[in-house]
Amino acid sequence: MPSRTAARAGVVLAAAGAAALLTSGVASAHVTARVVGEAAAKGGYTVITYRVPNEDNTAGTVKVEVKLPAEYPLSSVRTEPIAGWTATATKAKLDKPVKVGNTEVTEYFNTVTWTAVSPARIAPGQFQDFKLSVGKLPDNTDTLTTPAVQTYDNGKVVAWDQPTPPSGEEPEHPAPSIALAAATGDAHGAASASSEHSEHGGGTETAAAATGSDTTARWLGGAGLVVGALGLGLAAGATLRARKAVAAAKRGE
Repeated sequence: MPSRTAARAGVVLAAAGAAALLTSGVASAHVTARVVGEAAAKGGYTVITYRVPNEDNTAGTVKVEVKLPAEYPLSSVRTEPIAGWTATATKAKLDKPVKVGNTEVTEYFNTVTWTAVSPARIAPGQFQDFKLSVGKLPDNTDTLTTPAVQTYDNGKVVAWDQPTPPSGEEPEHPAPSIALAAATGDAHGAASASSEHSEHGGGTETAAAATGSDTTARWLGGAGLVVGALGLGLAAGATLRARKAVAAAKRGE
C-alpha cells in the first residue's frame, strides 16, 4: 500500500510540473507596452517599448501596427531603427484643435507601422521589441491605451484591442497600455530626462523591466520540470521496491 501511495504521489508531482511549465508559457504570450519605471510622467515625454511575441507555431510575424488615440493626441513620435524592419508613422487631422499644455494641436500621429523586409520576421518561439519615443503625454488621464495589430506571413491577423475592465480581469486580446502619473518637479524636464536616458544607453533598464516577467516564467517552467522529474523518480523507485517485495515473498513461499 505505501508503495502505491508513493507512486501516485510521483505521478501527481509530474503532472503539476508539466502544468506549471505550460502555464508559464501562456501567461506572457501577448503584446505588451512598457516604460522605464512604473509610470510615465503626465505632460512629458517617454519611450514606450512594445514587446511582440510570436504565438503561431507555423508562421512568422511580419507586420506590427500600433494605433495612437485621437482623444489624447501625440504631436511627437520617433521610432528606433531595427535591422530588417521599416517603420512608418502617419499623421491625421483632428476634427477640432485641442490644447496640449500651452500648444494648440491640429494634427496628431495616429498610426505607427513596422514591416519586416524579407527574410526578416519574428519566428515561432521568438519575440521582438519595438520602441517609440513619444510626447507630449496627456495630463488628464491615468492610462494611455494603444491598440495593436499583429500580422503573420500566412495571412493571419490578430487585433490586440480589448480594454481591460475595472475588475482587472485580463481579456483574451488585451490592448497594450501604459500608466501615467503626475510629474514631480519640472514635468517636461523630468519626463524628457527619462526619455533621453532610455534613448542614449538607459534602454538597458527598460529591457530589464520588460524581460523580468519572461525570466520569471522561465524560472517557473524550470522549477516545474524539476518537480516533475522528482515525482517520476519517486514513482519509479516505489515501483521497483514493490516488485522486489513481491519477488521476495514468492521466494519465501
